Amino acid sequence: MDMHDLLLKPVITEKSTMMMSDGKYTFRVPLHANKIEIRKAVEKIFDVKVKSVTTLRIMGKYKRMGKFVGKRPDYKKAIVTLKDGETIEFFEG
Repeated sequence: MDMHDLLLKPVITEKSTMMMSDGKYTFRVPLHANKIEIRKAVEKIFDVKVKSVTTLRIMGKYKRMGKFVGKRPDYKKAIVTLKDGETIEFFEG
């Protein structure tokens, strides 16, 4: 699997933007990705040193449209903490 396939997209919310000042960056990753693969992908793509990786598995919500019921897909979120002095320029500016 390619390293770029492990980081689906960055998560840009008010909370994740506040965490960037602490050196924590949030990405949406595939459900099958593990912490070691995520660490290697971030280090290779952005050329930074990773301190730790925290993952969260978010279950999709059930939604109704009239009498029809659907479910949003499950997804996994990774919070990557970088070592002191490291930043990802992709998020800056």
